[in-house]
Amino acid sequence: MSKQTTMRSAIAELVPDGASVALGLQMEQMIPFAAGHEIIRQKRRGLTLIGPISDILFDQLIGAGCAERVIAAWVGNVMMGSAYNFRRAAESGQLRITNLTNFAVALALQAGAMGVPFLPTRSALGSDLAKENEFFTEFQSPFTGEKMHAVKALVPDVTIVHVQRADREGNAHCWGGFGVMLEGVRAAEKVIVVAEEIVEPEVISSDPNRTVIPGFLVEAVVECPWGAHPSPVQGYYSRDNAYFRQYHEQTKTPADFAAWQARWVDGVTDRREYSNLLGACRQEELTVKKHAYAAPADFGY
Repeated sequence: MSKQTTMRSAIAELVPDGASVALGLQMEQMIPFAAGHEIIRQKRRGLTLIGPISDILFDQLIGAGCAERVIAAWVGNVMMGSAYNFRRAAESGQLRITNLTNFAVALALQAGAMGVPFLPTRSALGSDLAKENEFFTEFQSPFTGEKMHAVKALVPDVTIVHVQRADREGNAHCWGGFGVMLEGVRAAEKVIVVAEEIVEPEVISSDPNRTVIPGFLVEAVVECPWGAHPSPVQGYYSRDNAYFRQYHEQTKTPADFAAWQARWVDGVTDRREYSNLLGACRQEELTVKKHAYAAPADFGY
């Protein structure tokens, strides 16, 4: 059964106010900006944002008033440093922040994926990270007697990921760095897959080892070329470094951000209009020029 839908419908049906949403799980690549912008356009409120090294998408959702809590290892502009909306919200106390490490995010999501309440680790022992942190509890191993931390499970209401290609049933191919995408997909109550292109099932089944997201875990699949811009998608387009620099310069004050949002988010209705605003020349500049294909694999007997 086809699960393909529009971005507008996927967000409207699966991301309600107050939801916990995992985004940007592949670290600095394949960040689902198009999905995040649709969340902003639909004026979602009270969201909990979950992610590891969370780039400017979190900053945009915070600046637009969508988020009330962040569970992450870091939020900012990876290229430029600080993210102004996040910093303002954090310093004013408007945003509830739970600080984890990248590894702790991975453990929490993996525990959620396994259906267990926690996973044990030696991570963060001796640091201040675990102090007064609801995700860490110190305990003594019943087997060795050593002191350890238990990291509490995370089960997002919705995980949104961007991949290279998927079929209409949600079976998805992805290559490159995964970050904590697989843990986030398996832990979530519902999953939205955003793909650069929708392909026939035969394309997906021709390379089963690359099918890292099975369709039975997916609630909705959306075709959205350039949906991860300005982050990169291996095999499709490079990171738009100029865009990250411009965002840093154009969002220093609340008024600056409001003007940025009016142009890049509220001023367009979908990703096609966003791409038109970006311009064909810039897209051509970012499109992959030097291809690096994997060797063919023979699955025959």
